[in-house]
Amino acid sequence: MAMTLRLTDEENDRLAELAAAEGRSKQEIMRLALTERWSRLQKEQQLTEVLSRVLPRYRGLLDRIGTA
Repeated sequence: MAMTLRLTDEENDRLAELAAAEGRSKQEIMRLALTERWSRLQKEQQLTEVLSRVLPRYRGLLDRIGTA
């Protein structure tokens, strides 16, 4: 699927500089950025899920450690 991405001149310059530095196309840089951002979101969601299960279990212990 094709899409149009509107960037400011400054954003386009940064994208071009990054693409040149990495030897990639601007399109590839944008696809990689999307993949990395999505991956980070998935990891954050997993961490939130784990903490929501683990923290209540150890709340008392954490409270005691915090006051020691």
